[in-house]
Amino acid sequence: MKRNRDERRTLIAQTIQQNPFITDQALSEMYEVSIQTIRLDRSQLNIPELRERVKRVAKEQYPHISSLENKDIIGDIVELEPNLFAKSLLTITPKDVFSRNNIARGHIIFAQANSLCVAMVKHGFVLTKESHINFVKPVRSGDTVVAEAKVAYHDDKYYEMTVKSYVDKEKVFEGLFKMYYISEDE
Repeated sequence: MKRNRDERRTLIAQTIQQNPFITDQALSEMYEVSIQTIRLDRSQLNIPELRERVKRVAKEQYPHISSLENKDIIGDIVELEPNLFAKSLLTITPKDVFSRNNIARGHIIFAQANSLCVAMVKHGFVLTKESHINFVKPVRSGDTVVAEAKVAYHDDKYYEMTVKSYVDKEKVFEGLFKMYYISEDE
């Protein structure tokens, strides 16, 4: 159902308030208007683009991650349950892809997953001991990669974590990471 501009803008503001991680594409489909219209509406409502909204939420909810400085994390953490679960978003830019085929460089996707695992472990010193990874599908410039890490096992020295990364709910990467940590009192 088509709505007038003011009704649509009110609904867009409410939707973004409820879900700050919603994309312009999803809003476009939800309200049956072009992405350009959504961008104009957001601009008129003084609502920043997705990347800026994610950064704001991350700074508010996760101001200090013990094992990494925020600037060292590849992607933007949007959920974090220390030592249990974490989720990050990374929008692939032209500098992240091979110029010849527009496919994301593997180390970028790996770095997002790896830094998410490091950030999730609540200890001062965390290193990757080993990883077993699988690149499932190519990722391209403009894609937003959602990485989800879960702890599968941990003991007094190691965490084993699974990471699955998606673009539009389609799996593009998976890995098993074994993280070594040292507590501050060691």
